[in-house]
Amino acid sequence: MDAAEYKHVVLGLIFLKYISDAFEEQHAKLAAEQAQGADPEDPDEYRAVNVFWVPPEARWSHLAAQAKQPTIGKLVDDAMSGIERDSPALKGVLPKDYARPALDKTHLAQLIDLISNIKVGDEASRAKDVLGRVYEYFLSQFASAEGKKGGEFYTPRCVVKLLVEMLEPYRGRAYDPCCGSSGMFVQSVEFIRAHTTGNGNGGRARADISIYGQESNYTTWRLAKMNLAIRGIEGQIAHGDTFHKDRFPDLKADFILANPPFNVSYWGGERLKDDKRWKYGIPPKGNANFAWVWRRCASMDTCSHPAATSARRRKRATASRLRRRCSGWWRNCASTRPRRRGWKMRYGRTSRIWGMAGEVFYQTKACFRLITM
Repeated sequence: MDAAEYKHVVLGLIFLKYISDAFEEQHAKLAAEQAQGADPEDPDEYRAVNVFWVPPEARWSHLAAQAKQPTIGKLVDDAMSGIERDSPALKGVLPKDYARPALDKTHLAQLIDLISNIKVGDEASRAKDVLGRVYEYFLSQFASAEGKKGGEFYTPRCVVKLLVEMLEPYRGRAYDPCCGSSGMFVQSVEFIRAHTTGNGNGGRARADISIYGQESNYTTWRLAKMNLAIRGIEGQIAHGDTFHKDRFPDLKADFILANPPFNVSYWGGERLKDDKRWKYGIPPKGNANFAWVWRRCASMDTCSHPAATSARRRKRATASRLRRRCSGWWRNCASTRPRRRGWKMRYGRTSRIWGMAGEVFYQTKACFRLITM
């Protein structure tokens, strides 16, 4: 089995282990409180604390005990179906093809045994963002095994947190045209929850934000849906190519936070010469960098909005992580400099680029750009 297929198997099992860990932890707490009336088999006891109810056939302990059985593939499929049955937000998202003959059941059993030794969903692991780190590792390893990087990099939690703290998305519409596993949205909601009171905000921060995202990679799109669901976050996450099948063409967002796949050469730019989103000029067809910038600017709301009219902040902003060589391309390319200066002078937009310390991203150096509207 090649890496492109193997990753579907692994990520589905890791998600199942994640929600099972969280469930088992809450189940133990409820079992200890049965004398006070708690019911460890009541689904509402789990939903009340944003923990997935896991039916008996989907619990990891059950799967681990049956891992050596020849029917383990069907058992995993049944587990996924059981989770979807009780969690509408995940309907049609979880992989359910573990019973196919092409998947060696001995290797599947070994993989289940291996994952059984990893804690990813208990409280301590969630605090350390273990699931995000596991995904980051797999993304880099699978891309390497497939012989390409594809410009995709998991954005570390610390970087996302910094960008969110700069934008302060208290309320309004948040958009990510290449949302990956939805880490930007997760951190935005965590920011709101952390700043509901205190920090001199007068208690104005409320969980009043609408989330819109799109992801072209089907596997990553499914992970994005899972990532939001396990945290009880509602959002419109669409699947498709943002350039050629834009699911939110008329959206005007208050905050755009993205980590696009930069330096992509073949993105179909020659078919989009007259696209209405290129109001600042036609991006080069041989490199998608400018296209991503223009796409985000096209969805930035420049009208007044309560979320951004305070004395502390009067701007619409889009921030993105760029590889260092991309920022150099933006700043130093002879054909780019006049275009960049003219863009600032004509449209009154400002751009800032910050370098970041080495080793923040596991696989590349990085910087990020902030654009105000």
